Amino acid sequence: MRRMKIALAGVYFARALIIVVFFFSPKVPIVFFLFAAAIGFTYLSTVPPTIGLVAKLHGTRYMATLFGIVMLSHQVGGFLGAWLGGKAFETTGSYDWMWGADIALCLAAAAVHLPIREARPQAVAVAA
Repeated sequence: MRRMKIALAGVYFARALIIVVFFFSPKVPIVFFLFAAAIGFTYLSTVPPTIGLVAKLHGTRYMATLFGIVMLSHQVGGFLGAWLGGKAFETTGSYDWMWGADIALCLAAAAVHLPIREARPQAVAVAA
């Protein structure tokens, strides 16, 4: 059985690596295209293992609600990333701080998935 936590940690680590490589690469058109393709490849690749992990940890009965909460928190994070990026640019005149924060958050996301215990959920008896 594949470990979903390893898949998620791998995707987040790959994102951090992609951003580091982009940050230190010359800013020429081919680099932008390769960066966009690599980030695009990892963009929704977290969805299947996240759904699987939520189902594995909490069962499928409330999976739609739980995954909705996961997606809501993702959208809040996306908003904060864009907003804080603008604030960082207004303050410093550069996006460098946000690139560093993005790398740190990707590495943190990879790290927090590793200790997850993927035990199978116990079957819950349903009233007839």
